[in-house]
Formats: sequence, C-alpha cells, structure tokens
Amino acid sequence: MFNTAFWHKGSVMRLTMICMSVVSGLVLGVCGALGLGPSLPDPPETSRFVFTAKDVIPSEIIIVYDNNRFNPRLETQWGFSCVVRGFGKTVLFDTGGDSAILLGNMRKIGIEPFEVEVLVLSHIHGDHTGGVRGFLEANSKVDIYTPVSFPEDFKMALRSAGARIIEISGAEEMLPGVHTTGELGGWIKEQSLVLTTEKGAVVITGCAHPGIEQIVLKANQITGQKSVFLVVGGFHLTGASESRIEAVANGLRRLSVEKASPCHCSGDIARRTFERIFGTNYIECGAGTILKLSP
Repeated sequence: MFNTAFWHKGSVMRLTMICMSVVSGLVLGVCGALGLGPSLPDPPETSRFVFTAKDVIPSEIIIVYDNNRFNPRLETQWGFSCVVRGFGKTVLFDTGGDSAILLGNMRKIGIEPFEVEVLVLSHIHGDHTGGVRGFLEANSKVDIYTPVSFPEDFKMALRSAGARIIEISGAEEMLPGVHTTGELGGWIKEQSLVLTTEKGAVVITGCAHPGIEQIVLKANQITGQKSVFLVVGGFHLTGASESRIEAVANGLRRLSVEKASPCHCSGDIARRTFERIFGTNYIECGAGTILKLSP
C-alpha cells in the first residue's frame, strides 16, 4: 500500500477530457534560438498520433505540470513535471502533485503515458511525487531513478506497483546525453538533469533546494564545459528578496548561463527579475511551454 504521508495529492479538480492532439499541432514551442514569442491561440484539435521507432523525435522539453500557465488549455496547480524527448527514450521528470492533472495535460498535448520509459524523481516533496501513483496505474513499465535517500517504504511502493527502481547517489549517465547530478544538498536531497544538446548543456531542476548556482557548477563538472545553454525549472526563490534574486540571476550570468527559464517555486518577482536581467534570453515558462533543443 502507498503511504499517504508521502503521496500528497493536492485538491481534486474535475477535468473535461478533450480530443488528444499532437505536439506538432500545439504550436507553442520555443523555436530557433529559443526566443519566445507572444502567446498563440489555442491549437486546432487533430487526430491521435502515436510515435513509433521510425519517427524522428526532436530533442525537446515539454512542461506538462506547473503552477504557471503558458497554454490556456492546460490545468495548473502547484508542482512541476516535464517530458524530455529526443534522447533515445522518453523521460518524465517529476510528476507534479496530482496525477489527474498530470495525465490530463499530457494527453491534451498528445503524450500518452505508455510513451514514457524513464521516470526521474528529483526529491521527495509531494508537489513533485504526488502524481506517481496515478501515473504508475497508467504505465508501470518504467525505470524510476530516485535519490538513494528516499524513504524505503516509498521505494517499496514503487516496486510493488511494477516499476524498476534505480537508486542514485552520485552523478551518472542515465541515457546517452542525459545525466543526473546525483544527490545534492543537505537537509533536502535533490537530483537534477543535465542534457547534452547541439546547442550546449541544458539543466532541468525540480526545486533547486541545493541552490541553482551549485547545480550549474555541478553540471559544468559533468559536461567538462564552462557554460550552460539553458537552465529551466524551479529555482526556489519564492519569498526571496529582490536583492537576493538579483544576486542569483547575476551569479548565473557569471557562470555563463545563456538562457534562463524559471517556473514553479521561482516566484513572480524572480520571473520578472530574470526577465529584466537576461533580456531576450529570458524564456517564459509554464504548463504547455515547449522548448525545442534541436537546431
């Protein structure tokens, strides 16, 4: 049985199921050099499309769960999850806090649960793991990468649901071009993803409890590079002073981070501050944002 102490579910929201559409029909991606244009009208609904091994899937990050809205058709709630494609296997990073919202949003943009082969959980908080149970009910044939510090009963529940668990302590390569930073931080242990792309290194964070600058430094160690093309995810700056946020944003610039896309626990003040400091290299991020990483 799942321990409800760890399976936070958030408030239950009634979802109206709509016809599934393909991601190519949802023209809300960040194209070219990842410059973000104005919000576009709702994409047309199209017939279901299932990816096969013969399809060429571009490298991309799709935000499927966030408390900020980008695509007005998607539900929002506190938490974070994204889908990473184009690295051999489809990766789901975190699951948000409510599986109904997670699965509903995925299907609205043409992603079926069975497409996911790898699930990565950044840290134990319910707004990142609360959707796991419902996701595994839809697809339990996944490899789940969890920090080794996760509670044993939590990991046992994942195994009982049919998933294979890979426990992470240090940095390692999960898939070609996809690394975990390994467990970072003190009181709250957290792992982040580091992608190797043709545009440069891309860092995906859940909440960045260890500190976003420390995570970027770890990414540089992993890639052997001294710059990062894009950092996206929660920056853990909600409630921070503007001076503190400015220091973090400028610190990332000194670390040669080219583009920043804060969401989730970053907070509205941080989002606007990063927009001011990064200018055209700031990318608005929320549920429905698609970040194209291929040339």
